[in-house]
Amino acid sequence: MVSATFRFYDGLNDFLARAQRGRAFDAPCARDATTKHMIEALGVPHTEVELILVNGVSTGLDTPIEEGDRIAVYPRFAGIGIGEGTRIATRPPGRLRFAADAHLGGLARLLRMAGFDTTYDNGIGDGTLAQRALEEGRIVLSRDRELLKRREVAYGAYVRARKPQDQLRELFERFELAERARPFTLCLHCNAPLRVASKDEVLARLPPMVRALQHEFSTCDVCRRVYWKGSHWKRMAGMLDAVGAGDEPEED
Repeated sequence: MVSATFRFYDGLNDFLARAQRGRAFDAPCARDATTKHMIEALGVPHTEVELILVNGVSTGLDTPIEEGDRIAVYPRFAGIGIGEGTRIATRPPGRLRFAADAHLGGLARLLRMAGFDTTYDNGIGDGTLAQRALEEGRIVLSRDRELLKRREVAYGAYVRARKPQDQLRELFERFELAERARPFTLCLHCNAPLRVASKDEVLARLPPMVRALQHEFSTCDVCRRVYWKGSHWKRMAGMLDAVGAGDEPEED
């Protein structure tokens, strides 16, 4: 065994035992332990870490820990004067796509409503979810720290809020999603792209009142659901405006 001194900053303290929060503390480490191994052994998912300093030098998650090391661990947005090139990647390159775990069905639906490709299946296990997300370049969303610690999870986010709307706001802030949002371009139910449809095309699938009052429609070619601007317009618009993604919502 070797001993190292750790100090976690800002919101990362929430994952630690109470006696370890907001202070430096010593911890025993196996001789072959890496920074990732020890950070997670202390309770912090690696997905929540963007910067690690070992003896004042920025390093990655796979750095071996040596006797007497002093390790400082920072979350994203930590105010410290270190170049961007030294930070740990917390999101995949290109378009952001998400994979919500079995307990975040409401959040998955709201992300789709805002136009973000989000998979959700409450019938698959954590291992399958993590592997699929890795293969598809998705960010795993979960309130389960152990899921986010899995080796297959390259990118992830611990969702702190409990209510779906608050969860959506949290992700908009964390990943700066407002400028990327394309509200009501995806099916809320199956995540497939929506397309504009004529009234004649979807007429047989419309309730009588909708046939009389509505004239603009979109449809999903996978599940055949039809969407239109209806009674939920103001509520959905207000919710999206509240998180910075307001646009013309539709209702199915």
